[in-house]
Amino acid sequence: MANSVCDVRLYNIFVLGLAFMFIFTAFQTCSMAEKAVLTSAYNGTFEGNGYTSLGIIYAVFGVSNWGAPSFVSFAGPKVSMVFGSTLYFVFILSFLKPMVWALYAGSALVGIGAAILWTAQGNFLTINSESATIGRNSGIFWALLQSSLLFGNMYSYFVFRGEDTISDSSRTHLFIGLSGAGLLGILLLLFLRKKRISSSDDSIVSLNASQEGSSGSTEVNVKVQPSATQAPDLPLTALKRAFQLLRTKEMLVLSVAFAYTGLELTFFSGVYGTCIAQNKHFGEDRKGLLGISGMMIGAGEIIGGGAFGLFGKRTNKFGRDPIVVLGYFLHMAAFYISFINLPMDSPIQETDGPTYFESSVVLALLCSFLLGFGDASFNTQIYSLIGFVFSEDSSPAFALFKFVQSVAAAVAFYYSNVLLLKWQLVILVAMGTGSVMCFSAIEWDATRHARSGYQPIGETSS
Repeated sequence: MANSVCDVRLYNIFVLGLAFMFIFTAFQTCSMAEKAVLTSAYNGTFEGNGYTSLGIIYAVFGVSNWGAPSFVSFAGPKVSMVFGSTLYFVFILSFLKPMVWALYAGSALVGIGAAILWTAQGNFLTINSESATIGRNSGIFWALLQSSLLFGNMYSYFVFRGEDTISDSSRTHLFIGLSGAGLLGILLLLFLRKKRISSSDDSIVSLNASQEGSSGSTEVNVKVQPSATQAPDLPLTALKRAFQLLRTKEMLVLSVAFAYTGLELTFFSGVYGTCIAQNKHFGEDRKGLLGISGMMIGAGEIIGGGAFGLFGKRTNKFGRDPIVVLGYFLHMAAFYISFINLPMDSPIQETDGPTYFESSVVLALLCSFLLGFGDASFNTQIYSLIGFVFSEDSSPAFALFKFVQSVAAAVAFYYSNVLLLKWQLVILVAMGTGSVMCFSAIEWDATRHARSGYQPIGETSS
């Protein structure tokens, strides 16, 4: 029976990863190319802005995360993921014939769909994991998810290769293919199976928020409970727990790390590719380099996800924080390369402005790989830490992670319209440094209390 349960769980993790791979083959390729595509649409006369669209997505995403746990509790993770991914599909379709109102309305719909999709994904991942498998499962999912960057950007490279300006026909060819990938991902979600519950099936160590008397303070405790005893949350209960978790010391401190992942997400998924595509020093093939850069980011994500997930027992031997520190140093190297290799105004406009060294395609693509590997280092360990610490409240905890991440990403997309590259890099360096310190503090605290048994880890901040 135990082997059967494990087989269903592992099957679900692989199917979940494959579904997200196709869904985000569509969306991540779209987000990386959106600024360049819309700038060229209708011979450069289209008035919609790619950064503004992405900013709307993440702003609505952040707000919608407050209601997402309630929706997931009501509909269940599988139905929620199908619904959320359908809204992504509608957004991708809108690029076949861009219209300003459809672009921004579709962006808002994606924001709602993203909150539901990612909250349900986090809940489903935790349901199908144990303390011994949460790192492995997070890595498997992350590697499959980021494979989308390889396939989608490979396709965009062949579509845009040799084009100085992206034609309407090339845009149509790209988004027909991306729409098909998105639809396939939705269909794969229908093949997810319900986990069978075994009497020996133990949940992973969790933080359980419980009200304490009439004082209204929240105490966060570590304890191990059989998952079979956990009753499903009512929608309003899930929303209440989200507010309770937000007030805890652990969630407040981790929010710094969550915010950094949002800022660096904006940089590698929207800004960095735009900088390459608008750097005239790279010649007529610079639009095609956008796709190669995306593939290198994907390669870094896949190798990082595999190294820290599939071989998690070895890489996590000394804890999660060394992996996050590695990701930090890789990101600092990538930011320095970007600073010396790209014109300062490249995030904003087509430019042949000065650089500290002659712009190098090799350095640009190395930087792409470092950005992807570093992102995998941060995200796999954050997923693992949330699943380890907040498993009983996984739905609201993952919703809060995505709330903070998406608000930070929205802010970053808006300032990307006006700030030169060097100032964006200064913000990333400062937030990256703070995120490593905060993550390490909570990792050490959670591990210490888990080893000592059922003890309070933190209290609600006043």
